[in-house]
Amino acid sequence: QVQLVESGGGLVQAGGSLRVSCTASERTFTNYAMGWFRQAPGKEREFVVGISGSGSSTRYSDSVKGRFTISRDSAKNTVYLQMNSLQPEDTAVYYCAAAAFIAHIGRPAYWGQGTQVTVAS
Repeated sequence: QVQLVESGGGLVQAGGSLRVSCTASERTFTNYAMGWFRQAPGKEREFVVGISGSGSSTRYSDSVKGRFTISRDSAKNTVYLQMNSLQPEDTAVYYCAAAAFIAHIGRPAYWGQGTQVTVAS
């Protein structure tokens, strides 16, 4: 069982930046592809970005490509999501997720509890 704990959400002005983090309990952290999803009020949860276990492969949704960057630190069992040029439409609860492979990141086996990101216009 992998436990995921997000942190770093908050309120930011449009055009600003924010970094959210997700720390995993699993010692074999590098065995898992990691990803971020988000769910805005009244909308379905959507995939945002994923990274392979080794960190060598990433996938981004078109809506965040060029603005968001995912990275991971295996020594800290932590994955980061750096969000730049934030817009009000980025407002959502952001969820960390883990899957066995990057190809499976769309159907994660584990989820975090979520962290709220609010972008004010």
